[in-house]
This record gives sequence, structure tokens and C-alpha cells, in this order.
Amino acid sequence: MTVMIIMAAALPQALATPTVSACGYLAGLIDNAPPGPLFLPSYPTVESGPLHDAAYLYDNAVAAIALVGCGQQDKADRIGAAILWAIDNDRTWHDGRLRNAYAAGAVANGRIKLPGWWDNTQNKWLEDRYQVGGDNGNMAWAMLALLSIDDVSTGSRFRDGAARIGAWVAQWADTRGAGGFMGGTFGHEPTPEVRTWKSTEHNTDLAAAFGLLAIRTGNSHWRDMAKAAEHFVDVMWDSACACFAAGTAEDGVTRNPILALDAQVWPLTALPGAAKEFASATATVEQRMSVDQGFSYGEDRDGMWTEGTGQMALLMELLGRTERAKALIAAIESQRSPDGGFYATSARALPTGFVLDTDPTRPRLYFRLPHLGAASWAALAETGFNPFTMTRGLP
Repeated sequence: MTVMIIMAAALPQALATPTVSACGYLAGLIDNAPPGPLFLPSYPTVESGPLHDAAYLYDNAVAAIALVGCGQQDKADRIGAAILWAIDNDRTWHDGRLRNAYAAGAVANGRIKLPGWWDNTQNKWLEDRYQVGGDNGNMAWAMLALLSIDDVSTGSRFRDGAARIGAWVAQWADTRGAGGFMGGTFGHEPTPEVRTWKSTEHNTDLAAAFGLLAIRTGNSHWRDMAKAAEHFVDVMWDSACACFAAGTAEDGVTRNPILALDAQVWPLTALPGAAKEFASATATVEQRMSVDQGFSYGEDRDGMWTEGTGQMALLMELLGRTERAKALIAAIESQRSPDGGFYATSARALPTGFVLDTDPTRPRLYFRLPHLGAASWAALAETGFNPFTMTRGLP
């Protein structure tokens, strides 16, 4: 999961009985929105502050891929069209990059809108510095989303959009240590801060996105990019703990020892042969991160991370461990919210082990809020659709 600000909120009321599948819930969000290109709100019940009407690029990208897996490509196309519009209609950038978040809703003609909120204390409009930045992992998910809806009937515009994003990311290739790709940018234009750390999760995403782009375009340049990202992930493997390090520090070499669930699950789901080569990672996850019939984000195990439990459920399905996958999907269903969606976590506040980019003195937390990302991974687990390969199988 990508870095984000999450604001505390009161716990919602008792769960409603779910009436539709996760696929049905996502399809309903599109059907109930105005026509045209569209970004969905990541936290639809939040009424004020940084998360109000914020549509995180990652959440929307996963939602688009999930809709494809649900057999709803026409609905996924609307998110894909919004991503393409964002590439071309940023208020500053026109170089292939995307922001970490946009304003939720239909994308009208003109400049793409960014999320923000009115601060009564300062008496001015504010924008979150993470939301306006650009993480390369989020770029990778946007590429995957566009490639998921790329087919002969749509021409090449989605594939071309993915290539434009890829060309932006390519400049972040790193020569330090194990190579791979750096984090991206943080903060406002015209001179956002550069993030020189490297993430195992981000490089996994990029390996999959570049690899799929190489297949779709026939351009070996993208295959070289994929191999560079994959090599970084391979080097992050720690056989002593049977786990992947989360990435590196800003020096690009020193390992970040935090145990993060997605950094364990995604390489096995995304990289050719990794499910066998690094199979012991699943035992590490089961032993050190299980909680409430599902899995936590990290080792604190203060509550279940719904999105991550969906990731593990999908991996189990792809590995043929069907009964385990069904049990995890049942745990995910226990986190239904009254609107038919899914809470981000079973806990009031779930630590990740990371700190906020916007305030390094504060931990990055998930709160018990209905979350688009959680619903999207629930749908992927439900359908057994692999977002890294766009198939119902491992690479």
C-alpha cells in the first residue's frame, strides 16, 4: 500500500448485512456517479479534512483492475479515461507524471482538480503535500490499470498512456546498491522534494508494469526496466528471516528492516518464479502477522488490515490453497461497512510501522473507515484475478 495521510474518525455504527458482492459494490459506485471519466473517493464517508473527496491514484487504479476482473471493463474504462485526462491536464506538469491523489468525482473539461480543504484556523485553502506529490509505485499502478483495459477495441490510447507514465518513471532508475528505482517526489511544484529511498513494494509494482508494457508494445527497453526493478526486489530478500526488507533508506543501500505485509505478498504474486523461490515468505506472514482470522499490516498485530488480507487471500487462491483463500475471504466479509463497502481495518487505529511524510513525528495509521482500496482487493480475491498479470494465474 502506498503512503498516505489518514485522519482519525469516530467508529461507524454496526455493520449492515451485505447484499452485493465486492464486484457489485464497485460496479454500483460507477453506476451511481455522473457520466464520463471518473475518479472514485478513497474514503467516501469522510466529510472534512485531507481525506474528504480525495481520490488516491493507487485506490482508483486497483479499482479499475478489479472491475476488469469482475467483467466490468466498460466501468473500468471510465477510471482509465480519468487517468489519461490527468496526464494531459495537470495545472503544472505535462511530462507524463501523475499526482498521488486527485479530487473525486467526474472529470470535467479543463484542468484536473486536486484534493484540498478549507482550514478555519489559517483561514485558507490547503493541499496535502503527499497528495500533490508523485510516488513511483503509484505510477506503476496507474500503468497497470491502463494496461488492464488496453485491447484492440480501444485502440492504443491506454497503452500509449502507460508508456508515457513509464517514460517518466524511467528517469528514477538508480545505480546505488542493488539498483532499482527511487521513490519519486513529495510536495508542491515547482520544486518538489526528491525521495531517494527505494521501496520493495514499488519496485515489485514497476517490475510487473514494465514487464506487461514490454509484452504489449514489443519494446525490449521496457523489459530491461522490468529486470532492473525485479533485481532490486530479489536482493531485498533476507533468507535469515525468510522475508523481504521493506526497501532502503535515503542512501539507497541501507536496508529498511520493517516487515510489511504487501512487501511479502506482492513479489510472490507479481514476479515470475517468485512464488516458488520465496515460498517461505508465506510462512513468515502466517507466523508473524496473523490476527483476527486475517493479517495485520506489520508485526504489531493490533488489528486486521482488510486490504492486505485480500492480497493474501488472492495469493492463496493463485497457489491453489482454495480453502485457506475462502477462510480469508470470510474474514474480509466480516469487515463490511453499512454502505456495502469494506472498512480499512478491524481496529480503531492500525499502525504500519512507518511515519507520515507530512509529519515524521506521527505514525502512519489506518483507521476504521470504509475504503475503496479494501473493496477493490476484496473484489480481486473474490474473482481470483491477478492485478499484476491480468490473468487468474501466477506469472
